[in-house]
Amino acid sequence: MTTAEHPPALAPLRQARERFLTGRPLPDGVPDDIVAAWRRARFFGVRPDLDGPAPEPAHPADSPLLEAARPVLARIASALDAAGSALILTDERLRVLWSAGSAPGDDACRDLSEREVGHNSAALALRTRRRAEVHGPEHFLDVWQDVSAVSVPLLSPETGQALGTVTVASGLCAGCRPHPGAALAESAAAAVEAELRARARTAERALLDAYERAARENGRAVVALDGRNRVVSEAAARLASPQVLEALERAALERATRAWGRGSAESYDIPLPEGAGCTAEITPVRHDGRVLGLVAVLEPRPVESAAAPLCPAGSLVGSSVPWRHAVARAAALARTEGPLLVVGERGTGKAALALELLDGKAPLVVDAAESPELDLNGDERGETGVPLTEGWGRTGDRPLLLRHAERLAQPDVAALNSLLDERPDVHLVVTYTPGTPPGPCLQRLLDTLAARSVTVPALRERPEDIRELLPVLAPRPAPGSPPLTWTLDALRALEQHPWPGNVTELAHLVRALASQRRVSGPVRRGELPDPVREGPAGRSLSPMELAERAAILEALRRHGGNKARAAAALGIARATLYRKLREYQGPASVR
Repeated sequence: MTTAEHPPALAPLRQARERFLTGRPLPDGVPDDIVAAWRRARFFGVRPDLDGPAPEPAHPADSPLLEAARPVLARIASALDAAGSALILTDERLRVLWSAGSAPGDDACRDLSEREVGHNSAALALRTRRRAEVHGPEHFLDVWQDVSAVSVPLLSPETGQALGTVTVASGLCAGCRPHPGAALAESAAAAVEAELRARARTAERALLDAYERAARENGRAVVALDGRNRVVSEAAARLASPQVLEALERAALERATRAWGRGSAESYDIPLPEGAGCTAEITPVRHDGRVLGLVAVLEPRPVESAAAPLCPAGSLVGSSVPWRHAVARAAALARTEGPLLVVGERGTGKAALALELLDGKAPLVVDAAESPELDLNGDERGETGVPLTEGWGRTGDRPLLLRHAERLAQPDVAALNSLLDERPDVHLVVTYTPGTPPGPCLQRLLDTLAARSVTVPALRERPEDIRELLPVLAPRPAPGSPPLTWTLDALRALEQHPWPGNVTELAHLVRALASQRRVSGPVRRGELPDPVREGPAGRSLSPMELAERAAILEALRRHGGNKARAAAALGIARATLYRKLREYQGPASVR
């Protein structure tokens, strides 16, 4: 609720402000939001007697908002009362980008953030994302005690994010609300947003044209992106992991800014993450002399004939992008010398992945969960007949698989650190389940292995793999009995469950159902355990999750419920959008 909706009387408010500035108790009836704003200004160290022209803030060298808004606002400024009103444009950080006209105190501040000038209409509009008015003593600064201002936020036509504000400031006019300039501020904001929308459509059309030219050949893996939108061909979606797309946006655009700024329009390759499995040829997309995005043509990376297969089938089942990327990265690291760290939640399949990578090499398996004190630095004899460290460190043809590193005793962690210092290329695979904060000795081990690590995704991050996992996890049926099958309703319930125990929990459920069922036919939703059958319980969302949820819902609204277009506008994959919608279902209260 803003003070524009319930305006307080200004004379008592002036007295209350004076009492606040002199540290005396406030009278009753002062609106809570105004008191809170004054207290924030005092907390930020804002001086109420700020006066005189402020130094110009450091504006961004290239401001698309200013470029689009300047001609629009220049036309509207002619409607101002030049003697007593000002029209002001700020960016998302509330830096003044442009102003016209004249109002009391409008030259005193070139940064309207609360940290610099305290309570004002621009800061309030940006925070509430709607029109806001602030009058006279509601301000914290002395110079604005006879000023009334109304501000309207500017929202991006693509993402719905706040880009800045438009403000009309004038002499004090609190007796007539809404502010006389409210209609002008809203018209100016609407005109600027229309210009941004027109420019965005032109840029999007140029990006789409470049994509279509590159994708004329059927089956070609093409990605077009501009930092806000992604257009990915079906072949590219199969070939490129999310990490590859992020690398394209980050590394290509950074390098392009330097290379293309000199007018170069040549294509070139860029390095992609290790284990990407593809190469990318980058071509800049230009419009009106500016680089607005890029088109990448992906090609599969040739597989060396001597390399081992990526990973055999078996327990490693799944075709989702997060799972395929984790397996591909682990396989690529396993082909080179050095240790490997496999990180993931309990039950995600870390040990299964490690054993598949070490298949045929007869690894020495040590489990710290069964025996936390392994005496790796002592005389305990392993199954090789020599101390474990000696059998591992000196026998080059037998790797060591160390499970549950988080359970290791400190002397054994110290021994591993010393051995890795001496033998950085030793053949070691370590699995680690994050939990309580690691001690300094274990943290050093994790830091040493971090460069050669792979994170196994949780099952809730790859729910599309559940249908492939079910037949693998089910026990073999008795002779003459049909295999376990599932109704669509039951499958949906399984895919919506968060699975805190991951694949291990799913395996226990499948085996229990197979052994306890007394009916035939597909498994129905009603046969599932209560937590799975009833779906995930609603949970309170954090402020960040609420903001993300609001952005997703706003994108869906603007695109008529089309999830593909909403995902493209948000710059995320469509699968990510579906996952977040599943996660954010239920009550949306702040915890």
